[in-house]
Amino acid sequence: MATDSVTKVLERYGIGAKGKGKAKHVVNVDMPPAALVEEALNRHEGKLAANGSLVVETGKYTGRSPKDRFVVDTPDVHSKIAWGTTNVAISQEKYEKIRDAVAAYLSERDLFVVRGMAGANRKHARKFMVTCERASQALFITQLLVRPTDGERKLYGEPDFTILAAPGYKCDPERDGVNSEAAVIINFAERTIVVAGTGYSGEIKKSIFSVMNYLLPVEDNVLSMHCSASMDPVSHETAVFFGLSGTGKTTLSADPKRLLIGDDEHGWALGEGIFNIEGGCYAKCDGLDERHEPEIFRAVRFGSLCENVVLNDARQPDYDDVSLTSNTRVGYPVEHIPNAWTMGCGQEPSVVVFLTCDAFGVLPPISRLSADAAMYHFVTGFTAKVAGTEVGIEEPVPTFSSLFGEPFMPLDPMVYAKMLGERIERGNTRVYLVNTGWIGGSYGTGHRIELVYTRNLVARALDGTLENAKFIHDDIFNLDIPTTCPGVPDNVMVPWELWPSKSLYDETAHTLAGMFQENFEKKYAHLPENVKSAGPRG
Repeated sequence: MATDSVTKVLERYGIGAKGKGKAKHVVNVDMPPAALVEEALNRHEGKLAANGSLVVETGKYTGRSPKDRFVVDTPDVHSKIAWGTTNVAISQEKYEKIRDAVAAYLSERDLFVVRGMAGANRKHARKFMVTCERASQALFITQLLVRPTDGERKLYGEPDFTILAAPGYKCDPERDGVNSEAAVIINFAERTIVVAGTGYSGEIKKSIFSVMNYLLPVEDNVLSMHCSASMDPVSHETAVFFGLSGTGKTTLSADPKRLLIGDDEHGWALGEGIFNIEGGCYAKCDGLDERHEPEIFRAVRFGSLCENVVLNDARQPDYDDVSLTSNTRVGYPVEHIPNAWTMGCGQEPSVVVFLTCDAFGVLPPISRLSADAAMYHFVTGFTAKVAGTEVGIEEPVPTFSSLFGEPFMPLDPMVYAKMLGERIERGNTRVYLVNTGWIGGSYGTGHRIELVYTRNLVARALDGTLENAKFIHDDIFNLDIPTTCPGVPDNVMVPWELWPSKSLYDETAHTLAGMFQENFEKKYAHLPENVKSAGPRG
């Protein structure tokens, strides 16, 4: 049942207040995962799989809906938010109309309230109170947020942010001034997030991350990062991995020889180190199997929430069945990973790795970046789609996502890039760009680099061995390339050596370099010359 502090917060939104849904619902607070699973099953929200996980279907929305994400344009954030197609403004008036309608809707239903935290480093943590219509979503966010200790729960008090999650409420675009029946709205002045009309739990997770990506840099001088992190179990040397979907971020960071700090969201506080913003993982399930990703495969057990995973007649998950969506997902606590560092904090990174899947086949398997080049590639966030992945794609198509997580970054990209540059210079941090994509030619003629080679390259970058190699400079991409690495053939290290001809390589390389330059001029022409000049030269 609701505590006095929870009741007070809910009544502030008109939920449970006199005359507004009084005695029409039960408020369940901080229920343990087992109880939430029972409630979800009793309410027919999902099914129990043979591996013990709770499996639900999210309905119309099986992924994030970027066009339905808004930030309320209030005076306190107006001059700070990077407004545009990613951070779309909505008026206070429209927000209040939707918020009040969602609150009235929730007043008619039993609720599941989760009081969690974002930030394993308590000095920089924020308290999030998530009010859910569904027990299954309460299970999800219970596992994904940092779970307070018993002592912290007793002293929890007022949350820093409140989330109202109502997947059953449908917005009316004409009436509400939004784009569809779904809306995800962040109000920094009121410290409220409304998630309406979508059952995809990733919207809750990423809205919290978006909030932290504003609060941490602005209020705490902490760099927030869309990255994974791991550390050496003996020396505690720490590394972070940035990368868009399909670049191998989860695979390379989940090294059983290292301790996993977190797989998706971290903060970097100068002089303090890094910390996991979350307390769980949200992994893709498409094609998941025990041989290739044993840690994740075994993490899908009781207490986990699977979204849109198809079960066979024996209730076994069929991870190859993507009939509902290719974006099948599972959320689980980080403790489900055997080599997880559950404290969630590590020392300041000695290595930063940017992962890209280059389908043009011209970027080197690994290259070393200066601090300026690191800022360039950080704001650029390059990877490439390949032929066959989408209708109409017949040759590699570049994808640029600022900071390797543009949809979740409310501030100007250079705010984050400058913070990264400062940290790299202060800590003499080594930075590498790693191509997990094609070598010896573009997609269709070359081949994807062997995973064992990439693992060796990353391992030697982390332990410092790579620095002993001879480096050559790539004038087209303005990169320093090591020519040797233990466990990797020398002809793999320098990209043009595997191509049928140097002239064909140069032609393709100049094409991609031109795409880099065009993207930079279009989106980042205002950035300093030292950053611009650190990128490809065409």
